This record gives sequence, structure tokens and C-alpha cells, in this order.
Amino acid sequence: MPRRRTTSSSSSTAPSVPRNRTPQPVRVRRRSFGDFVKAFLAFVVLLVLVAGVPFALAVTVGWPLPGGAPSLDWLQREITVSTFLHILTVIVWLAWAQFTACVLVEVKAALSGVGVPGRVPGSGPSQLLARQLVAALLLVGATAASLTPGLSQLGQSLEGNQKPAVAAAQQTPGLFAQQQEQAAATASALAEQAGQAGQAAARADGGAAAAHGDTKYYRIQPPEGRHHDSLWEVAERHLGDGRRYKEIFELNKDRVQPDGSRLSEASLIRPGWIMEMPGDARGGELVEMPDEAPNVSEQVQQQISDYARTGDHAHPGSGGGDAQVSLPEQRPAPTPANPVNPVTPATPVPGTGGEHATPAAGQAGDSFGLPEALLAAPLLAAGLLGALGRRRRQAMWQSALGAVGGRRGMEPPTPTGDAQDVQDALLVGADPEGVRLLDRSLRGLAASLTAESRPLPVVYAAWMSGNGDLHLQLAQPAGKPPAPWQQGQDQTFWMLARADAERYEEAETAAPYPGLVSLGTMDDSRLLLNLEAVPGIVSLGGAEADRAAVFASVAAELATNGWSDRMTITLVGFGEDLTPLAPNRIRHLDGFEDLFETMSAETRQRRGALGAAGHDSVLTGRTGPAQHTRWAPHLVLLAAQPSDDDALRLAELAADAGRLGIGYLVGTRGSDLPGAAWEMEITGDGRLLAPLLGLELDAQMLPAAQRSAVVELFTDADPGSDPEGGPGRPGNAPPFLVDISEQGRPAVYARLVGSYEIIGLDAPDGERSALLHEALALLLLHREGVHPRVLSSALWPRGVTPDVRDALLERLRTWLGTDPDGTPRLGTDATGRLTLAQSVVSDLDVLRSLYYEATQGRGVGSRQVRGRLLTDALVLVRGPLLADRPEGRYRWLTHEIVDAQLPLLVADTGLALCEFHLEKNRAEKAIEALNAALRTAPADERLWHELLRATHATGDPDRLHALAADLVDRSGARGLPPRTEALLDELLPTWREGVAAAG
Repeated sequence: MPRRRTTSSSSSTAPSVPRNRTPQPVRVRRRSFGDFVKAFLAFVVLLVLVAGVPFALAVTVGWPLPGGAPSLDWLQREITVSTFLHILTVIVWLAWAQFTACVLVEVKAALSGVGVPGRVPGSGPSQLLARQLVAALLLVGATAASLTPGLSQLGQSLEGNQKPAVAAAQQTPGLFAQQQEQAAATASALAEQAGQAGQAAARADGGAAAAHGDTKYYRIQPPEGRHHDSLWEVAERHLGDGRRYKEIFELNKDRVQPDGSRLSEASLIRPGWIMEMPGDARGGELVEMPDEAPNVSEQVQQQISDYARTGDHAHPGSGGGDAQVSLPEQRPAPTPANPVNPVTPATPVPGTGGEHATPAAGQAGDSFGLPEALLAAPLLAAGLLGALGRRRRQAMWQSALGAVGGRRGMEPPTPTGDAQDVQDALLVGADPEGVRLLDRSLRGLAASLTAESRPLPVVYAAWMSGNGDLHLQLAQPAGKPPAPWQQGQDQTFWMLARADAERYEEAETAAPYPGLVSLGTMDDSRLLLNLEAVPGIVSLGGAEADRAAVFASVAAELATNGWSDRMTITLVGFGEDLTPLAPNRIRHLDGFEDLFETMSAETRQRRGALGAAGHDSVLTGRTGPAQHTRWAPHLVLLAAQPSDDDALRLAELAADAGRLGIGYLVGTRGSDLPGAAWEMEITGDGRLLAPLLGLELDAQMLPAAQRSAVVELFTDADPGSDPEGGPGRPGNAPPFLVDISEQGRPAVYARLVGSYEIIGLDAPDGERSALLHEALALLLLHREGVHPRVLSSALWPRGVTPDVRDALLERLRTWLGTDPDGTPRLGTDATGRLTLAQSVVSDLDVLRSLYYEATQGRGVGSRQVRGRLLTDALVLVRGPLLADRPEGRYRWLTHEIVDAQLPLLVADTGLALCEFHLEKNRAEKAIEALNAALRTAPADERLWHELLRATHATGDPDRLHALAADLVDRSGARGLPPRTEALLDELLPTWREGVAAAG
């Protein structure tokens, strides 16, 4: 696999293409007469509130404190109007004191010029008013630049003015930490070191220039209206080219600012920060020399002088370069006593998708056209397969309850063509164990942090490594992780070993990071990017077809993944056909204006809801007692490139999206999207590139043909559809009908309903018996045929080589033997799938055939034949499917719906036989048939209803009372279903009295 590449900014003298920017027009305006009027009015208001109010109170009502020590007599005095007025006076004094404290805090912050001022506890609107008045008063002076909110924000809440900037600064110290190349890439490492040395030398020259007073500095300006300063605009104003913003970024990266924070991401800067500028910077009063800045206070001059002593020339050991997504080392963090070198395991481990890589590679020669895109996407395949199984179960249950008119039976449609290939690819590629461990690990982490009263850290990405470990890449260090999590290769990595993840139990907590979605693999590790945590827009460039494949993969995984509870996925300009995958999650919008209107309203709503709930971000709302579904993420996938103006509008809307749980992925035809925070590109050979993030992945994609086939699987399984069966078969006929006459005795008969038994074959070799029995059971449950890779994936979920699989198939052929005419009982159809001869039959095949013949075949015209067939069918039912299967085997049954089909089939058989007996008033026989069916389908409400009717037909009220009491006892705390209660009220109006008496 090609290794990721890094570039040094010193490798070329040409300016690099801008990546992280939000270019907007900026105005440097002069003080107007209106500013002086506002300043005068603000002075008058402050004078009245700070000095006038206490003077008036002191003159009219006096000092608020008591004249002597309090006594118990105070509590016994009568409350008069005077007492009430004195209490109000004390409250007014307290309000004045709080407001005065707010004014002092705001004045101190304004004069110091350091970012956002601190909060006065419980101040709320008082501090907002104080801030606006102080800002207006100082508007005509140079120190007004350090005040964050403008006068136009007077109507906004304090939370809205302060928290977004704080949250952005807290959760975005950098895209990610840097990761050095491994020692094996000697040439690349030398080149990188050379580039860094050149950078260090350049900065050393800059340091020397600073020592001689030649270096210029710039202080980041506060927002003006809706406009925020950016490095792009600083470069455009003072260097003549906005694309030179990276030069400013490199000069100031990771240097301590006056407020103690650091610049780590070029698109996120804060008012009051100081930027060292290249020597050719121009621009008058906005570019200031450290010793020649007459327009700023001495304190700011001192800050600039202190800042000039920081940087690479002061700390030669610090490195430069672009921020990158670091690939976690394939090991726990080493301790000083036992250093360990990174090791990449050669053996795949289940749960990470690594176990699928070996079989896929080893069996590529006989894949029979299975789509490799799904074979290489274990988490996506698991989500799609699980959602498809739920959809098919829903269809069966609705059919059984008559919710869909005209559709009866338990058989889902058998896919053919591309849909069949895609279903097989899902079965081979799916990694449900990995999904389960990921979900439990994340929820377990949330539960542990809640127990310690700690907030969830902002997570930018998760890596599922080849050895089964889970690495979370944090936006910034968050302290020691809770056990059993460990600190990874540095403070921005939390790691959970697979062995520890397997010990996690189900945690009753909300999904903490539902926005994680797979992007691809790099160095045997799978990257999941947390879209909702990205501080702004993520852009995806490349050819339209390639972008569409990535968008489809992201949308499908978000819609069906197993590590989220609820979310909204808005697709714009594509994906209308993807709605059947998750109608409750996916919605489609036609154009940008609809999107902007929708997301503007939701952004305002979420911002207000967070402020009202007292949360800094959705992460604090997902943990602890404050869990609420309104903190579910909203992820927007915009496939069509917006115009530059629309892109900037969207970027402005997305500026605060990270803390609100809103993520944006936007497609672009070129390599640059105005306002994008992170940029990626998909190449024609399936590589996902993000140079600024240090990523070069094998992209996870869902091409158009596979996307259509996936949608077809879900559409055919929809409860509202009524697909036809195969040619020549009625719509609900079983896939395999057995000859149930005397002449149709099978050569091999397997009992699957109940204990697993095989009649007609000698017992196989004891060491390989379990595998042969499991392989035969899988083939018997899929008479339409089983792909060889599906078989090997089911029997060896950790992976297997083709020679081992082929050896098993040869033993299976030998064991099953041939029919009298010499035909092998294990054959291969035209598509290469394994099929069984009609002489190999299971009791489930016979059960299906008997019910079909009784209700749609010969039994329709003959009452006697119908009764015999239904009775024979119930006799076959000896328990649940494969009741004695060994622990740890037959895990592929989790992908099947036969566990839902069998109870429905037995219940329908019992109901049909009950109806047969009640036609002749044989209530006891009907009760016997229903009780036999209830042993296999005890939760089927239809059986209980018919049992009540049959018992009522006996004319024995005591027996009906006893049955009602039994039903109430079985229902437990949930109580009887409404339809059952209504039926009892009709058949036995006094049933409640009888139940109460029995209780």
C-alpha cells in the first residue's frame, strides 16, 4: 500500500494553493460623529448606573446593611410593607454590585487587549449590557479593538456572544497532531528533515531580524458586524496576496499568545492575538513594530515584545509543517521501562475489517464478480446487512398481521443478478462484531466519563487498527483517559485494546460520537472521520462519478451504522434514491436555497437550545442526566458545488457547527472551495487525498451500480411492495418445494427444527464433523445457492485461505455422495454458487411445502387433505431452529431472518388448523393445535386471540377466566395489549374481577 506523503512548506518558493480560508471583504473604517454620540450616551448611562443608582439609594432608603447583629426577634416580627420595601432595596443593591463588577471586568479586558473577558458568575444579561456600554464608550479609542462583540449584537444573549469563540478555541488547537514517517522510508525522511531545516533557518533569520527591530507584527481585530478577521484577509491587506496566509501561519504556529492559547489551525484565530508578519508586510497603523507602536498601550507593546522572543528561533527544537491526521501506532503507548517498537500484525483479527482483507486478497481469483467495494467496507456492509434484515422482518410481521393487503406468507423475495451479487458481498464483507465492539467501546467511554463527572472530549477521528485496537484522535489533550482506556502515542490519542473492548457490557447511555463515518484505509488501519466535530466545511474534490461514489458510501453508512441512535442526513443535489435505506433518517433537498433556509433555522434553534440548557456543546448534552434526543447530529451532504458567494454563506453558517452537532461535506469540481476548513480529493484510482491532513487513503466508495443494487434490495423488502416470485411460482411460494408424496422420499434428510440430526449419511470424521454439519445447514437454508466466499466467510469469520476452503468443499461432496444416476448431491450453478440436489431435504423444507400445499395447493379443494397436511406440519415442529448448536458456531445466523420466519410459519400453521377444527365445532382439537403452535411462537398475539375464542367456544367460563389470568400473568408489568383487552371485554366482561380475585 502506498505510504502517506508529507510536504514541507520550504520545498518550494512559490506560494502554495490556499486550503483553509474564509475570504470575505473587510472594512477598516474611521471613527464617525455617530461613534462619538454613542460613546457619550454610553458614558452617561454608565455614570447613572454605576454612580447615580447607589447615590439615589443611599439618599432615599439608606445603607442596605443592618445597624447591628441579627437576632431571633427578626424572624418573629410582623411582615409589613416597610419590611417588603427593605427587602427589595437589598435586591437592588445586590443587582447594582453585580453590574458594577461586570463593568470592572469588561473595562479590564478592554484595556488589556486580551481576547474575550472572563464571566461574572450569574451575570447573564448584566454582563452583556456592561460589555456593550464599555465597547461604545471606548469605540473612539484604540483599545476598543480588543472588545469582541459589536454594537450590532446587543440583542443577542451572552452565551451566543461568548461560547462559540471559546468552544472553537478549545476544540480546535489544530487539525491533528503530526506523525513522523517510519524509519523504513529513509529517503522521504531525509527530504522532510532537509525541508524542516530550511524552515528553521528561515525562521532563525526572522528571529535575527526581530532582534534588530525589522520584523512587523499585527494584532487580530475583533468582529465587526457579521465579519470576522482571518489570516487570508490579513495577508491580502498587508502582503498583497491572500494566498500568502500560510507564511503568516508558519511564522506563528504553536507560539503562545497573550491569552495563553496557541495558533494551531490557519482558519481559527482569536481577537487580541499577535501575528508576526513577513518582512515585506505593509499597511500603516495595522502593522506595528514592537518598539514603535504609538497607537497602542504600553501593555500591548510589552505583549508584542514578549511574543517576539517566542517561536522557532527561540526554541530550535520545535518543528514546522502542516497539521496532519496522525496514523496511530499499532501498539499501546510504551512505558519508559519497556519501550516497544511499532509492529504491524500479519494475522488479521476479527472486529476491525482486517479479517476480511486476507480472504478478499486470497480469493480474488474466484470472486465471481462480487463487488470489491463492499467486500472492503466491513462496517458499511454490516450496517446495510443489519438494516436489510430489520426491513425484511418488518415486512413479514406486517404481512402476518394483515397490515399489507394481499401479501401473505413469510418468504422474502429472492434477489437475482446484481442484487444477488451485492447481497453476497454484504454477507462476505460485513463485520458485525467490529460494529458491536465499536458501539460498546464508545458508549462505555461516555458512561465512564459521566461517572467521573468529566465531559466528553472532542474527537476528530477514530482509527480501527489491524490488530483490533481502537484509537480516538482528540482535538486537544483531555487528561488521563478512564480505565480500561489508555493514553496512546501522545496526549491527543486515547487507545482501547481489543481484549478490553470485548469485556465491555451494554451501557445505558446515548451514543457519544454518532457522526463517525468510514473514509477508507491507510497502513492496515481504517479511518472514521467525525463529521459533526469538524470546525467548518469539509470539501471533496474530484471527478463527479468518483465524488458520487464517496458521497453514497458516506450517506449509506451514516443511515445504517450501529454506533448511533438518531440522526438527520440531508442530501442536496443527489441521493434521492437512497431514501429507502432509512426513511426516518434521510431527507432530500433540491437546491442550495432550500438548504440554506433549512440549516439557518436549525442553527438558530440549536444555538438557542444549548444556551437555554446551559451546555457548551452537544457533547455535554449527550452525557449525564441531561441526555436528550435533540442533540442528535445533523449531517449535510451537498454533492453539487455551490457558487463562491453561496460557499461563503455556508462557511459562515458552519463556523459554529462543530459544537452544535452539525456537519457539512460539500462536493467541488476543482481543488479549492471558498470557506472550506478541510479539503479532500478523490482520484480516479480510488485514492482519497488530504495533503493538509496528511492523509492518503484507499477510499471507501459505493459506485453507482452497487448503489442501485443496494437500493433494489431495500425496495424489494419494503412492506408496501408485493414482489412476484420466480418464473412459474406464485408470489409467496417457498424457494424449494418438496415432493411430499410416498414416492418423494429423500435420500438425505436433515432435521433442523429442534435438535440437529441427519438421516441417510454416515457420520463424518469426528474432527471435521462440526464444520461439515454447519456447511450443510447453511446450504439447506439457502436452496437458491450459496456463493463459495459466503460459505467460507460464514464458517471462518476470521479469514481462510482458498486451499482450506476447497478442501472442505471436497470433503462435503464426498460425504454427501451422488444420486443413483451419478449426479453429485453438491453441485454448482451457472453463476458458480453451490447448490444441493433435490434429494437432500430438511424438515424445514417439508414444513414449508406442507403449509403451502394445504393453503395454496391440493388442500384448497379438499378439506380432508388440508387437515391431514396441516396436522403433519405441526408434528414436525420439535423446538427452535438448531436447538443444540454448539456455542461459538453458526454466528452467520445473526444475518438470517429464519429465526423470525419459523415462528411465523408455525403460528400460521396452527391458526389454519384451528380454523379447520372450529369449522366442525371441534374446540378441543382447535385448542390442542394452538397450544402446539404456542410452544414455538409464544409471543404471537394472533395465537392467543384464537385460543381465547376457542376456549370461549367450549362454554366453560371458569376455563376462560383461568386463561385470562394466565395471559395477565404472562404480560407482566406491560399489561395486556389493547386488542387483547378488547377481545376479553367482548368474550368475558367480568374477566377483570376474576383476575383480581385470582391475584
